[in-house]
Amino acid sequence: MTPARVLSRSGLGWGFLGVLAFSFTVPVTKVALVGLSPLFIGSGRAVVAALLAAITLATLRARRPTGVQWARLAIVAGGVVVGFPLLTSFALTTAPAGHSAVVIGLLPAATAVAAVLRGGERPTRRFWIFAGSGAVAAMVFASVQHGGLAPMAWSDLLLLGAVVAAAIGYAEGGLLARELGSWQTISWALVVAAPLMVALTALSVVQQPPTAAIGSWLAFGYLGVVSMFLGFFAWYRGLAIGPIARVSQIQLVQPVLSIVWATLILRERLDWATVLGGLAVILCAGLAVRTRLDRK
Repeated sequence: MTPARVLSRSGLGWGFLGVLAFSFTVPVTKVALVGLSPLFIGSGRAVVAALLAAITLATLRARRPTGVQWARLAIVAGGVVVGFPLLTSFALTTAPAGHSAVVIGLLPAATAVAAVLRGGERPTRRFWIFAGSGAVAAMVFASVQHGGLAPMAWSDLLLLGAVVAAAIGYAEGGLLARELGSWQTISWALVVAAPLMVALTALSVVQQPPTAAIGSWLAFGYLGVVSMFLGFFAWYRGLAIGPIARVSQIQLVQPVLSIVWATLILRERLDWATVLGGLAVILCAGLAVRTRLDRK
């Protein structure tokens, strides 16, 4: 086996571990919302992860980022530490986990788009057609799920915003991980966002003191330790090994896994609309990413 193929398989393996960790995020967030406010969950999980990140960076004496890398870390932090957790937490206060997983299924194509724009590439028209079709499929699904072709619910707009935020954070983080390292990238991003997230957590505690059962606190712990920290070790390592476009394809299984976990953990009913909507979004996202790979 050639070294290039070994690296490729290694990147895919690390990427899958990251996706597996992330696939529990939506249903576990739904569990945590029983007794905990969305602001506390979205910001508090980042505070837990930032504490772990600071300890890890200090213990292993990680190299400090240089000038422009701090600005790029701020972009990563804005996408995956601030944007995605807060937006999904608020969206899941009303949206079912399975429904949310379908909308978030746009993430592979969105990540590919972000990587295209960040890398200055000029993809074919087919790429944009498939990526746009995925977005339309997700929006139609969201509208139909709320009672016919009605305007999209506020929760769906939050989920779409979360997809955009995560895609930007993934693309920039994957590139930055090649310079700083995978665990260093997410750790420094967490440290950058820590002051804001500590302030938001304090605000949430004042507004709505957390009173939850042990199950909700365990779910919150998973979000802080795994979804917000350890999962990114594997995910950014996979993206750093790359190529980013190929590794990002693994995200296509994430909505499927999330729907399965929502059915098993939350006992949500799995209807045909969710199945067909998920398949449509996944198909369009897969064609968009594959078209970009074929071009490369």
